[in-house]
Amino acid sequence: MAIFRSHVLICGGTGCTSSKSDQIKKRFEEKVKEVNLENEIQIVSTGCFGLCEEGPIVIVYPEGSFYSRMTIDRVDEIVDEHLVKGRIVKKYLYEDGSKDDKLKSLGEVDFYKKQLRVALRNCGVIDPENINEYIARDGYMALGKVLTEMTPEEVIKLVKDSGLKGRGGAGFSTGMKWSFAAPNKADQKYVICNADEGDPGAFMDRSVLEGDPHAVLEAMAIAGYAIGATKGFIYVRAEYPIAVHRLEIAIGQAKELGLLGKNIFGSGFDFDLEIRLGAGAFVCGEETALMQSIEGKRGMSRNKPPFPANKGLWGKPTIINNVETLANIPQIINNGADWFRSFGTEKSAGTKVFALGGKINNTGLVEVPMGTTLREVIYDIGGGCPNGKAFKAVQTGGPSGGCLTADHLDTPIDYDNLIALGSMMGSGGMIVMDEDNCMVDIARFFLDFTVDESCGKCTPCREGTKRMLEILDKITEGKATMEDLDKLESLARNIKETSLCGLGQTAPNPVLSTMKYFRDEYEAHVKDHRCPSGVCQALLSYVITMNCKGCTKCARLCPVGAIEGKVKELHTIDQSKCIKCGACMDACSFNAIIKK
Repeated sequence: MAIFRSHVLICGGTGCTSSKSDQIKKRFEEKVKEVNLENEIQIVSTGCFGLCEEGPIVIVYPEGSFYSRMTIDRVDEIVDEHLVKGRIVKKYLYEDGSKDDKLKSLGEVDFYKKQLRVALRNCGVIDPENINEYIARDGYMALGKVLTEMTPEEVIKLVKDSGLKGRGGAGFSTGMKWSFAAPNKADQKYVICNADEGDPGAFMDRSVLEGDPHAVLEAMAIAGYAIGATKGFIYVRAEYPIAVHRLEIAIGQAKELGLLGKNIFGSGFDFDLEIRLGAGAFVCGEETALMQSIEGKRGMSRNKPPFPANKGLWGKPTIINNVETLANIPQIINNGADWFRSFGTEKSAGTKVFALGGKINNTGLVEVPMGTTLREVIYDIGGGCPNGKAFKAVQTGGPSGGCLTADHLDTPIDYDNLIALGSMMGSGGMIVMDEDNCMVDIARFFLDFTVDESCGKCTPCREGTKRMLEILDKITEGKATMEDLDKLESLARNIKETSLCGLGQTAPNPVLSTMKYFRDEYEAHVKDHRCPSGVCQALLSYVITMNCKGCTKCARLCPVGAIEGKVKELHTIDQSKCIKCGACMDACSFNAIIKK
């Protein structure tokens, strides 16, 4: 085995790949070969490092130098200076508070200091396409342990004792779910990995699959042993080509080494896996709709009971866990239930991965212990809102969650606290909004998404959410009445209580939470026909102030000729002609145009 003096780790996640990290890797390989160092320096494509805002990211070890926002034209200089001459190229280093030019680990970067990487522990560390690197990090030890040292009952008890709850949104005990399926007698049982991640702005599961696919495969085999299943399916979105590609490689490698297939570890236990591609239906994240899709039917929810543990895929006992849930399993087996419970809270053990996005400086993937406050995530890790803007709200749980305000920043994040405030953990989307966001428009955005994604099977979700969206459209257009607000709230509560599945039951959450915490904004739209944040087009008007110098630039650029005025004189906007495109405001060099 070759021993290298330096390793260049390049993010190969979807975000960085879209910014040409694959071409950066190729140039590193070419340049290293040009200077005859290919036997001394290893170039590795890894999974996501997490700090997506600074991508593409390249880290050079053993120094741990953290190069951010890498471009192809910087590669030659880094090779010539850093890898050949040993001089770190400081001007390309990521700048955090310390200005340290030799960051020894990610933990020394401010973004990572309060994080604890459990589900993400191998992401950005190993080559996800090399099973040997996973094995070198104790990979498949947990599977070997359960097959040679533990009974299925002991495995289930350990997972139950760990307090691990489903990270897909429902927060149900993972060990309890397994215990429901285990005693059921059947000629076939199934384990399904739900990788149908569809929340806007969410990319937690995708990043785990791209950066550490073997952790999911190992966990599924462990789950299969625990409940007596010999077959597994990974249901993953077709829009995740990198994740699918790496899963295919990982499955092939595991089979080649006898870690999947027949008689694993000589234990007599058989377990095989297949990938099923989803077409992008959000409702297929719901377990019964997901199983319908795997069976080749239209993805639509069905009534429960029977629950999948009793009668699931093709009528056989089935357990379904999402990617992040499964990524925790091998480490729980290796380290024990007490270890997992040593971080988190009493009722919510372990860590949670969040996709932090929206109006935030450090967009990226965050994993923190349960009980970490929203303030710590948004300010200490996320760096607050850009351009000095004031924080206004954060949407947790994606379209199924709700908006929380500045008053909730010191709330410890766990399942119970978020639900009590009218939101939810969800799968882990966390979208930050600043003072410029209109909360009515935010609610309308999320509801518009769920209307499109409803499978249409039950009337409350199919018809009720459309009626809610119609009312929200009236509000943002300044055509609603106070009675419409009452009707909107009543509809939301009825839909929440009567919908068939989780999609419809949670669809009203963004509306209910914004009406609860930002009622004044709704009333301003209705009573004053005004959008306080200046977002809703129908309620906007552009006005030229006394700062106007009469340069005529705005008049020349107005597409409909709505601006009048002579050179060096105050201009005016004819509101009857104005189409509210904002071109005048963008063009003005004197900040003389405002929107009201």
